[in-house]
Amino acid sequence: MISANEKINEQDILAFELRHDIILPKVYVDFLLKYNGGYSKQAVFLISPDEGTSLVNKFYGIGDMQGNLDRAIDNLDGELPGGFISIGYDPAGNEICLGIKNSEYEGQVYFWMHDMESESEMGKMFLLNNDFTSFLNSLMEED
Repeated sequence: MISANEKINEQDILAFELRHDIILPKVYVDFLLKYNGGYSKQAVFLISPDEGTSLVNKFYGIGDMQGNLDRAIDNLDGELPGGFISIGYDPAGNEICLGIKNSEYEGQVYFWMHDMESESEMGKMFLLNNDFTSFLNSLMEED
């Protein structure tokens, strides 16, 4: 990460989880404790061979900053399939999503295309990685 938000602690994360009645995967909690979101120099990721690439514009953090997890959850309420929260976004307003604990998608990272037409709840979702660490490690620098 080349930029991070103000540091948070485990109590901040617990309060966030209680506010939204969710449990975050441990690896993502560790990321929040270290960086609390922010920007990454390696930001490009492959959506799919057909859809091509996009980039993480910013990872959301917890706290009083523009682009925070609380606001993302409130703004996307009823939009994302159940079992997911948005943890970041791309320049086109699409969301990078993480499967929360105790969901069938726990720990998996998906890309949600807001303007894609689909009949099914998961039809706008593209699996990026099976876990958050692999997703971070797969990010590439822009050309």
